[in-house]
Amino acid sequence: MSNLYEQIGGEPAVNAAVDLFYRHVLSDDRIAHFFDGVDMERQAQKQKAFLTMAFGGPHNYTGKDMRDGHAHLVKRGLDDSHVDAVLENLSKTLQELGVAQNLIDQVTAIAESTRDDVLGRTA
Repeated sequence: MSNLYEQIGGEPAVNAAVDLFYRHVLSDDRIAHFFDGVDMERQAQKQKAFLTMAFGGPHNYTGKDMRDGHAHLVKRGLDDSHVDAVLENLSKTLQELGVAQNLIDQVTAIAESTRDDVLGRTA
């Protein structure tokens, strides 16, 4: 059985999803301000590498772990409502790309599993 990365469509699908996802995020007033001053090309590359790894694809992610990578955002007020908005945008993106709901549910579960680390909480 293929892994989630292969079921979604591999690198082309992850690339398309991340590009569309950030278009949604940057137009979402609830969370767009967290990306002020961020090099979005670099951000998208890191996100593609992270999602590829998280979905079971080739492991090329060399960025910070979730807790360290988001600590500066928690200091700026990042909370559950913002994580909810990110998950909503991720699900919307995958729906627009025609990904099957059972795969979207798996992606959402993986993203949800990082919530406590992203928010710097002890699980």
